[in-house]
Amino acid sequence: MSNIAVSIIIPIYKVENYIERCVRSLFEQTLASIEYIFVDDCSPDQSTTILHQLIKEYETKTLSVKIITHQQNKGLPSARNSGLAVATGEYIFHCDSDDWLEKDAMEKMFQTAQTCKADIVWSDWFLSFRNNERYMQQKGKETPTDCIKAMLSGRMKYNVWNKLVKRNLYIDNQISFPDGFGMGEDMTMIQLFSFAGKVCYIPVALYHYVQLNTGSFTKTASETYLLQILHNANRTIEFIQNRYGDDLEKYLHFFKLNIKLPFLITNDTDSYRRWLEWYPESNVYINQNKMFSCRIRFIQRAALKRQFWIVRLYYYFVIKIMYGVLYK
Repeated sequence: MSNIAVSIIIPIYKVENYIERCVRSLFEQTLASIEYIFVDDCSPDQSTTILHQLIKEYETKTLSVKIITHQQNKGLPSARNSGLAVATGEYIFHCDSDDWLEKDAMEKMFQTAQTCKADIVWSDWFLSFRNNERYMQQKGKETPTDCIKAMLSGRMKYNVWNKLVKRNLYIDNQISFPDGFGMGEDMTMIQLFSFAGKVCYIPVALYHYVQLNTGSFTKTASETYLLQILHNANRTIEFIQNRYGDDLEKYLHFFKLNIKLPFLITNDTDSYRRWLEWYPESNVYINQNKMFSCRIRFIQRAALKRQFWIVRLYYYFVIKIMYGVLYK
């Protein structure tokens, strides 16, 4: 067994305005046994220069740091895989370099994993805006299969960055992130849960997820954005079908509805058309997913009847005005 408790993998790309806060929150963790793996994905700005300056400042961390440099930009999944390839910790944690952690995050998560003998531990998180934050509860279920149902249904997020995962889950089951398909690569977490023996939830927000950096991996929509989302969704669907047969069929329909839901959180006519085209076989399950809020089921029913004027009103009054004013 490794004498390193946790390997934290931090991809770096266009985060020069954010990386200092991220790195300081990592180097000041109260858990001592941490391996830091920074993956420079050919970032064109000063991000890595700032990183090296901080390593000099925190000289006691020097021996705990690994830096991997990509000679060309490969994307977020490849950066995560590069980190996994050299990680030696008992557990893996992924931290995006424009986000940051509470200083006791790794200690709480690792101690919980040890106490519960858990393969995966996750926590609540903060959605961080310029002037305030929104507390996001991430409560799941007691068993891995129930967690998968919750993730497919939309009740529990499959984000990689608030979950501590035993490294052997990746190794023993040959799980990696989908190279070249960055949008929706978080869905890989569903595969990890399917092989977990025991999981555990911490009802405390430990991670700050930033909604400001428009240049980061997850905010940059390329021409292949939709194909990447579709690839990763179908990859997940195929995995679930192969592993569970028809047992989770209803939940896969919920998952498909979740995948195309963002097409309704806009005023774009082309997005409404895509909602109708993607996974039409799942539309009959709209009312069955009680994990959707009443208003989400309402706009989905409106879209199904092609009443997109209702969807557009929802976008303007709820998303643009209410959320736009309260959280910015």
